[in-house]
Amino acid sequence: MQSAPHIVVVDDHRDIRDLVGKYLSQQGYHVSVADSGAALRRIVERGAPDLIVLDVMMPGEDGLSVCRQLRGTLEIPIIFLTAMADDTDRIIGLELGADDYLTKPFNPRELLARIRAVLRRVNSLPPQQRETIKAKTVTFDQWRLDVGRRELIGEDGVGIALSTAEFRLLKAFLEHPGLVLSRDQLLDLTVGRTADFFDRSIDNQVSRLRKKIEFDPKNPAIIKTHWGGGYSFSAEVASG
Repeated sequence: MQSAPHIVVVDDHRDIRDLVGKYLSQQGYHVSVADSGAALRRIVERGAPDLIVLDVMMPGEDGLSVCRQLRGTLEIPIIFLTAMADDTDRIIGLELGADDYLTKPFNPRELLARIRAVLRRVNSLPPQQRETIKAKTVTFDQWRLDVGRRELIGEDGVGIALSTAEFRLLKAFLEHPGLVLSRDQLLDLTVGRTADFFDRSIDNQVSRLRKKIEFDPKNPAIIKTHWGGGYSFSAEVASG
């Protein structure tokens, strides 16, 4: 019998972590709670959990620092909780490798949906396909991607800016070359939340990205369409 996924809830507010921990336990998860990064590390040392729900604003070592430290050695999925209404924490968190985020106050049912979406995405990909881009530049076909600047550079040295949506989609493809990704998986990888299977926004994003990287967008050679299946990235990917 398969054991329940292990979720660690990290928040310095006892009422929040206890409420979330109790709710997730009622949904069938094995839950541990921690009030700090140090307490989280002690739990991780006993065995890597399946997912971490991590508060950003904690006294002393904040969630961003904890995420940065964890990402140096582990690829445990992380969902951030943030009290900030602006995009600063979200952007920094995603750049550090967080899988999703929620702004406080939040509905526990929405957190549950995010957890299920992230676990579904992680568990649906082969282990060797779960690597994230850590290099500053990635090359494919005739292109070089400057990850920090989110800019494509062609053989002529001319840079092409990418929108946030285009960058996330390209990054998802580069991290899973050759793998057929469904629309559901691409939506989870790019926006990190439960999505309607019939949502056509991914098709529109793929079309826009093709116009920037394909020699002939109407006959794509890099991003292949698999009818009824999704899309795959056929170009060879190299970091450096």
